[in-house]
Amino acid sequence: MEQNTTTTTYEKIGGEATVGKLCDRFYELMNTVPQFTELRAMHPEDLQGSRDKLFMFLSGWMGGPDLFVEKFGHPRLRGRHMPFAIGIQERDQWVACMALAMEDVGLSEDIRKVLLHNFFNTADFMRNKEG
Repeated sequence: MEQNTTTTTYEKIGGEATVGKLCDRFYELMNTVPQFTELRAMHPEDLQGSRDKLFMFLSGWMGGPDLFVEKFGHPRLRGRHMPFAIGIQERDQWVACMALAMEDVGLSEDIRKVLLHNFFNTADFMRNKEG
């Protein structure tokens, strides 16, 4: 019997604990760094719900437990983000904030590079306004 020995990104970075730290750091940066003011303005005053949803989403997206799908169903990312005007500036702020968060929590450069590429493509797909 063959065993699946593929290691997921979730496992490579340290699982639940690291995904949690990444989400905590992402929202901490968004909340405190002036460069992310427009991005922060798109979020509710209390960031805990946003943080929890990102944590649940990233868990499954990185190959760990599919917590978001279990609780909310298919992510439907574009549809869930339609109420927000997302353009190049918002995309770039989100990606820059995530890049800093990944570096701050100590993800390896190789993993950051792959994730950054995937995060950029996903964030770019969320764009729903020109500019």
